[in-house]
Amino acid sequence: MLEKINFHLVNKLGYSIDIDFFPAHPEIENHFFPFMLFCHGFKGFKDWGGFPYMMERISKSGISSASFNFSLNGVDVQNPTEFTRLDLFAQNTFSQELEDLGLVIEHFCNNAKKFNIDRNKIAVAGHSRGGGITILKANEDKRVKCLITLAAVSGFGRYSEDHKRRWRKKGYFEVVNTRTNQMMRINTTLLDDLEKNESRLDIISAIKNLRIPVLIIHGKEDLSVKFEEAENLYNNSNKERTEFFPVANTGHTFGISHPFNGTTKSFETVVEKMIVFLKKNL
Repeated sequence: MLEKINFHLVNKLGYSIDIDFFPAHPEIENHFFPFMLFCHGFKGFKDWGGFPYMMERISKSGISSASFNFSLNGVDVQNPTEFTRLDLFAQNTFSQELEDLGLVIEHFCNNAKKFNIDRNKIAVAGHSRGGGITILKANEDKRVKCLITLAAVSGFGRYSEDHKRRWRKKGYFEVVNTRTNQMMRINTTLLDDLEKNESRLDIISAIKNLRIPVLIIHGKEDLSVKFEEAENLYNNSNKERTEFFPVANTGHTFGISHPFNGTTKSFETVVEKMIVFLKKNL
């Protein structure tokens, strides 16, 4: 197993961002490698399922990588694979995830020499909701040179008017974690953020503006984020710089589960495609 470096940042709210860095070649000094930063999705975390395996594979290919937990994702440093901080999960917002991602990019750029990474060759990648976050950040941050989305959402406004009315009235709504059977509360802070920052959080507008290489990967049998959302992203992208990579006969996680029980043919296809894309564009 490739040795990783774990460390933490603290954001403006005083909450911790738990980060794993996977060096491409830890034995080589004073050589700066391309770098990919990965974002998990909703009800996700950096150690979910095959994500660590994916990061190791990418780093072994010669591209340093890192993954991190958004500060309000509901897991903590002591329990990185369990939702023990549902109070934080309830407070999370899209804007806070953007701020966390920006802080992590800033840290790696400011410490590029320490990590032996090339600050001019930075990619971001994200799964599901994390894919939407990375599209927004790539549009905001010119240090991002290419982008990969995995089963990404094409919009955050996924709530009916009736749902929002009931959400406002109660102050929160709950979603079930089917793996743990936990009821996970989402406060109206998320809805407030979506309405207050509608323009900043417009994923379609963001992808229309991108002029960097983009790879959109999506399972054709995805039941959580419909394949049509990937088509929507691609249809609004710059076709000269965007690759659309549908994966047949697989769903939202490309056959991977948590705990990780080994890779799948679909997931191997995805990881290999990511590596080829990164080597081409970084």
